[in-house]
Amino acid sequence: MAIIIFADTESHGDMARVVNALEAAKEFREHKDEWRLIFDGAGTKWIPLLMDPKHPLHDLYMTVPATGACAFCVDAFEVRESVEKTDTPLLSEFDRHPSLRRGQVQNLL
Repeated sequence: MAIIIFADTESHGDMARVVNALEAAKEFREHKDEWRLIFDGAGTKWIPLLMDPKHPLHDLYMTVPATGACAFCVDAFEVRESVEKTDTPLLSEFDRHPSLRRGQVQNLL
């Protein structure tokens, strides 16, 4: 299963979309399914926020850390430096973007 976060960081609705994505990843993890959590587009701006221990979603995020972030989009949204500080892998399997067909999968079996 691939869960892709495209939501921006600007609204309550954006945060709700991120919560739902993280909860889905948590459910897959708890059931030992194979899954990927990818931050793409404006969603790449979430990674540094979620890594902040003071952020309300930090604890949830730490239970299902990202498989990676789009290498192209961290540049397009000017967050490369802050994402690199989190050690989140930058994914570029398909034209500098994450491949949705293949790649590293969180295998918790």
